[in-house]
Amino acid sequence: MSKKSKSTRRSFIKKSAVIATGISIIPRHVMGQGFVPPSDKLNIAGIGAGGKGASDISSFAKSPFVNIVSLCDVDDRQAVKSRESFPKASYYNDFREMLEKEGKNIDAVSVSTPDHNHAVAAYMAMQMGKHVYVQKPLTHDIWEARMLTEAAKKYKVVTQMGNQGGSGDGVRKMKEIYDTGIIGDVHTVKCWTNRAIWPQALQTPTKKHKIPKGLNWDLWLGTAEMRDYNDAYLPFDWRGWSDFGTGALGDMACHIMDPVYRILPILYPNKVECSVSDSFKGKFETADYPKSFPNSSKIHLSYPRTDGKGSIKVSWMDGGLLPERPDELGDDEALGNWDGGVLFIGSKGKLLADCYGANPRLLPLSLNEQFEVEQTIARVPEGHYLQWVNACIAGYGNAETSSSFDYAGPFTESILIGNLALKAYFEVDPKADKASFWGGSKYNGRKRLLWDAENMRVTNFEAANKYVKRNYREGWKL
Repeated sequence: MSKKSKSTRRSFIKKSAVIATGISIIPRHVMGQGFVPPSDKLNIAGIGAGGKGASDISSFAKSPFVNIVSLCDVDDRQAVKSRESFPKASYYNDFREMLEKEGKNIDAVSVSTPDHNHAVAAYMAMQMGKHVYVQKPLTHDIWEARMLTEAAKKYKVVTQMGNQGGSGDGVRKMKEIYDTGIIGDVHTVKCWTNRAIWPQALQTPTKKHKIPKGLNWDLWLGTAEMRDYNDAYLPFDWRGWSDFGTGALGDMACHIMDPVYRILPILYPNKVECSVSDSFKGKFETADYPKSFPNSSKIHLSYPRTDGKGSIKVSWMDGGLLPERPDELGDDEALGNWDGGVLFIGSKGKLLADCYGANPRLLPLSLNEQFEVEQTIARVPEGHYLQWVNACIAGYGNAETSSSFDYAGPFTESILIGNLALKAYFEVDPKADKASFWGGSKYNGRKRLLWDAENMRVTNFEAANKYVKRNYREGWKL
């Protein structure tokens, strides 16, 4: 990544007044009037119109400067609510057809599909000069994240990843506290989540179920290899299957690790290792790894500091695993919130926050009664969605977004290196005793991987590199 990109990522606190207020980009002749001419509106198309896609589209539509002009979903059942809310919008099952036929009427695109199709949809839209908002994680694969980062720069479009906490007050206040130096130099970070709340550690389905009416199964599979339809994949459980989702890490790290990546002087890890556990004896025998993610895992990432002053160790825990409770935290005091949390451990003190970087507080909590931090960072009162809308209206280069792809791309790469370690963990060791599954002994697990970020390669375990980039099914490309 260029020094310019690093600087952009580090300067999120210096947002312009345009971003902070969302006012000065409104066309002058509209100010004080109740009518917005259609020519002044941003025409948005939604790829993924059900579930999270429906809430994303509705959030954009809260702006008086937005038209929802086209909707796309591979499952007509999931799109019902959005189609009722926006009856004038055209509707398609295939985003490629939508972009080809409606392209001249579309200014910007929201992508909220399962993870495995994020990149192909976003890339095609960017190639056509459309601004894009893509749900987290930005991509399914490390290579895809690098490609979207480069494409955003090449095609000069406004971008945003859907980690809403990146525009929240919490992460900004956390940065302000950190900048006072009260906790010193951070050397260790603990991150955790209650996810997965969907099934994992599963056997690959073998039964062929009838494809529900209204679902285009071929289009839903998209980039993934063809297989028979089975209810185990839809509508939500795809997250636990590595061909489609990115597990607990992919689902929640973009929220929980955002303060880590946004605040600390880091870029890419150079070492990663993991361990996994399952809820009952025998899972290592029955689950199809790495096709399915384990029930719980620990991932340890080592980041060289970009200022050259050593490294920062970041640990991730999911599936209900928790870090050791800090001595400074009372027995009745909350360690994060239900969704998870993040703990910065510095040379002088500790800083704790909930999911999304919300509610940052020093430990022990009594310190917060004595400590006041000056607000030095512009807030985003319009929120994550309308920040992107306003930046699209302002035009590329005229306004920033909190999670533009020059930030979100490297951040996503960093997260997905953890999933690469999980998948590599389950590479079968040909020297292991195939009859012995104690502790997953047939696997190469517990191997520390050395990561060459520039070349996107593991340098000490070649078998892991096949997880950097997938082979797409015929008919799909980036």
